[in-house]
Amino acid sequence: MTVTGSYYLTFAAVLFSIGAVGLLLRRNVLVMFMCVELMLNAVNVTFVTFSKMLDDISGQTIVFFVLVVAAAEVAVGLAIIVAIFRRRHGSATADDIDLLKG
Repeated sequence: MTVTGSYYLTFAAVLFSIGAVGLLLRRNVLVMFMCVELMLNAVNVTFVTFSKMLDDISGQTIVFFVLVVAAAEVAVGLAIIVAIFRRRHGSATADDIDLLKG
């Protein structure tokens, strides 16, 4: 059995759908943050799959830049989430963002 590109694209679509549903249904900021990261990883799988199918390196180059942006997002996003957790003493929802107004 050979694994073709359609398997990877189906996997990426399922992964992206799980992330999108989790982002829309959950109110916890940390879970929402993980869902965004899941969606980014699904897009990365898609880029690598098309890069392999088209025999072109540009998709893998884009994945490298997406991972760099995701690392910066993690640094800034986790700092904001930690600030919310410190203000709320252990719990944070998406509605608590307004607590960070000076």
